[in-house]
This record gives sequence, structure tokens and C-alpha cells, in this order.
Amino acid sequence: MLPQALDSGRRISRHIMTLFLFTKSDVLTTLLPVTLFALANAPHPTHATRILETIIWIWIHLLKFDISNQIQDPEEDKRNKPDRPLPSGRITAQNAVDVRWLLVPVCLMFSATYGGQTLASSACFEALSIWYNEFGGHKFALSKNILTAVGYTCLEAGATIVAGSSPCLDSISARAVAFSCAVFATTLHAQDFKDEEGDRFVGRRTLVTLFPTFARISMLIGVPLWSFFLSRLWNVDSICSIAFIAYGTVVGGRFMVYRTASADKKSCKLYSVSDLKELEVSPC
Repeated sequence: MLPQALDSGRRISRHIMTLFLFTKSDVLTTLLPVTLFALANAPHPTHATRILETIIWIWIHLLKFDISNQIQDPEEDKRNKPDRPLPSGRITAQNAVDVRWLLVPVCLMFSATYGGQTLASSACFEALSIWYNEFGGHKFALSKNILTAVGYTCLEAGATIVAGSSPCLDSISARAVAFSCAVFATTLHAQDFKDEEGDRFVGRRTLVTLFPTFARISMLIGVPLWSFFLSRLWNVDSICSIAFIAYGTVVGGRFMVYRTASADKKSCKLYSVSDLKELEVSPC
């Protein structure tokens, strides 16, 4: 009896690890920033129990998207990210497809328990996911940035409601989400630098592959400029404003000065933190 229980436990642990590996690369760039944004931006004080619910809500939506994305071109991951579940053989493509579509009703039903706006955010995120992955929206620079920015907005809007005690966003929270969308739409190509080689190999047209110099200059200017604008918008005190702008300048400058693949990966992580700092200045 005990050996059977241990064997079952090992199988369950393996399945959980497989699901986690689909989202591993997005924990720092998406799960953590969106979670903290939602907790800071929630219209009403956040109950401690809502923190875990917020993390789970974001993670299952992220998992659904990542599976959808990674089943599109597993051969690319074999070259660039062989530790992911599909290229490493932890799960078959058909089983991944089954999990991806099984998560659709799970996400929608879970979201419905928090109200109509959260359900709408979940449904919109799924529609954008299909456009981005199944319909090839990720292959073109403009559609990729816009779809990703609006997708982040859906995650942030839904997560903000889950984190709070109201089924609706108030005007301040809605404005913070809107500016978040603008920030992502104009600077999100920061995440494409680390994948430039792979994108060129498969012929994916991103701002980085089409206009590499302009893309780096836009980071040098855009990140500190947004830091300044958002600090003024939310009336942040001078010391914090200087810190936000200085950090944004360092992050933007890294994309210009350090141009290796490993440096771009680090710059991308620092960019994620800079977005987190910029967007958290919205009042709670």
C-alpha cells in the first residue's frame, strides 16, 4: 500500500512540475509583476486569502497561454529552450493540446466566481491568445506588441478584481490598467532581444529583427520617459521620482550598451522590475 502511495505521489509531483515548466520562464517577467500590480492596484483593501487566489488566477491563465504558445513550434524550443516540457519529452504534443483546451472552461468558471468584469477579462484574454498563437499574431511586430500589451491588460484587470473585495474596477484602478497597457505596447519589445537569434531563424518579424538599432534606442528613451511621466501622474515625491527615473535610465541604457544574448536576458529581467516599479506607483 505504501509503495503504491509513494508511486502515485511521484507521478503527481512529476505532472505538477511539468505544468510549472511551461510557465517557468514567465514567473519573473509576468506572474510576479502582475501579482504585485494587482495587490497594489486593488480598489479596496486586499484580504490575505485573496493573495493566493490572485496568484492562482494569474498562473492558470498564464499556463493556458504558454501551452498554446509552445505547441505552435516545438522544433524552435528544441534549439533554444530544450528544458521545456515538449522538447524534453515530459509530455506529448497531443496531451499538451488537451490540457490547453481543458483549461479554457476552468479559467472561465473560476473567473465567473468573481463577477462579470473578471469573466470578461478571462474571455478577452482567451480570444487574444487564440489570435496570438493559433492565428499567428505573434509573427508580426505590430500585432505581437499590441496583442501582448492588451493581453497583459486583461490579466492585470482580472487580477486586480480578484485581489480586491469589489467585483468592479474603480476609476483610479482602471486608469492605472490603461497606462499599463500603454507602457507595455511601447516597450514590450524588450522581451524580444533575448530571442532575436531564434526569431530570425524561424523568420518571425519583430521590431527587434526588423529595426534592431531603433528598437534599442526606443528602450533608452522610452523606459526613463515613462518613469518620469508616471511619477508625475501619480504625484510621487521627489526622492522616489528620482529613484524611478534613475533605475529606468539604467535599464534603458543596458539595452544600448550590452548587446549579447546573455546580457539581453539580464536586461529583460531588469526591465520587468522597472515595469513593476513604474506601475506600482498608482495609489491603492
